[in-house]
Amino acid sequence: MFPAPFTYHRATSVSEALSLLQEHADTGKVLAGGHSLLPIMKLRLAQPEHIIDISGIEELRSISFDADSVRIGALVTHRELSTNRQLAEAVPLIHEMANVVGDQQVRNLGTIGGALAHADPAADYPAGMLALDVTILATGPNGDREIPIGEFFQGFLTTALQPDELLTAVRVPSLPTGASSAYEKLPNPASGYATVGVAVVLTKGNDGSIADLRVGITGASDVAWRATAVEEALNGTSPDEAAIKAAATHATDGVEMLEDKHGPADYRARVTRNLVRRAITRALA
Repeated sequence: MFPAPFTYHRATSVSEALSLLQEHADTGKVLAGGHSLLPIMKLRLAQPEHIIDISGIEELRSISFDADSVRIGALVTHRELSTNRQLAEAVPLIHEMANVVGDQQVRNLGTIGGALAHADPAADYPAGMLALDVTILATGPNGDREIPIGEFFQGFLTTALQPDELLTAVRVPSLPTGASSAYEKLPNPASGYATVGVAVVLTKGNDGSIADLRVGITGASDVAWRATAVEEALNGTSPDEAAIKAAATHATDGVEMLEDKHGPADYRARVTRNLVRRAITRALA
């Protein structure tokens, strides 16, 4: 199927993109890599009158490193994230997730900023962004804004971004020495999306116990979430297999599981608990 007719605009700078967004706030959509927007346009689930292509804005394509954080531009592709050796050493969780996003074509063109702004509940990155406690950087007509990741995902395909704002970068805080991570995923065999995806970041104390644990979950509900009950159960402990399994049972506390053709709610809940257990065990190892 072909998309509905639209007017195409190609922005070459952030300021030009913002001007176009303001001009077409109610009828425009931003195009980055296109692997999220174009399929739903072809299905006529979205029919924007104006497409604002930001793929040519070079200032959004860089990855920079300093002592306190890593800054990833919104237009950095999944492939770049999966092949950047310095990033793999600094934030191995992002490197691991980028390698399992979609297929090769998606990884070559899809971008981290586009994926996060689209906020598909089955996308891989939301789980990891929550576990890493990143900050989303956005720019709008009133200047730059920082959005804590815990406030960013607000519902199905809904974020804290305003219609006239552009997601420009993701800032990842540096991990403590000795921190470890893992991403476990049950992929949809056709699309590669996460039926359930679990990201874990943990730091051990000097005595070998878990000093800080963060667990992000995607795919199983209409919005990604932090499994704080699991974190609270294991922080400060030196858990064995039984303790990890017991803590994982709380991963879905208070969360309404999705139920669709890919699996009923109780199935997704079981998968979620199993993947939480597996991810924590691998990160500890």
